[in-house]
Amino acid sequence: MAIIGPNGAGKSTTLDMILGLKKADGGTVRFWRDDPLGRIGVQLQQTPFFPGLSALENLKLFASFYRVKLTDARARELLELCGLLEAAGTEASRLSGGQQKRLAIAAGLVHDPELVFLDEPTAALDPKARREVHALIARLANAGTTVVLTSHDMEEVHRLAARVVMIIRGRIAADGAPDELCAKHGVAGLEELYIQLTEAKEGVRG
Repeated sequence: MAIIGPNGAGKSTTLDMILGLKKADGGTVRFWRDDPLGRIGVQLQQTPFFPGLSALENLKLFASFYRVKLTDARARELLELCGLLEAAGTEASRLSGGQQKRLAIAAGLVHDPELVFLDEPTAALDPKARREVHALIARLANAGTTVVLTSHDMEEVHRLAARVVMIIRGRIAADGAPDELCAKHGVAGLEELYIQLTEAKEGVRG
């Protein structure tokens, strides 16, 4: 699933409320279980890795925050899943931008979450690094993990998301499968839909 919308639309605020970082002014957040936060993983746009520690050591430290004892074997499994096994002993701060993004995702998986939020996971990455992150997201989804991502790249969203929710000015402007939404609004792709709905809402505001 992807949450899209212009800057300031309410995407990050929505995620913050789901994660309990902000209190909602109204409405209700409903979860699929009584203890959801321990089953949710998060990748932020910038993850502060601990200096002087390798990729593997950072994962083990992040796991301790969830009170999970991460074995070397399990940490290596996560690194392999994220295409970082060869970088296990490399200091996290020395990894490339794409590698750090994937390590941030791995850090969000140390407690085997059922739901993972990825906040613009490919922002500012080169094409090769984006492709690597796309492959990782596909692997997570195929393994049964529910993935919710935010992105401004509509081609990326169309490729990765089975469901798209577009938020404009704090309200849902569109919700559905990418192809179904495009057909419903008579557009060729999500980028055209994004522009159409955004301009319509701005017209109402003006």
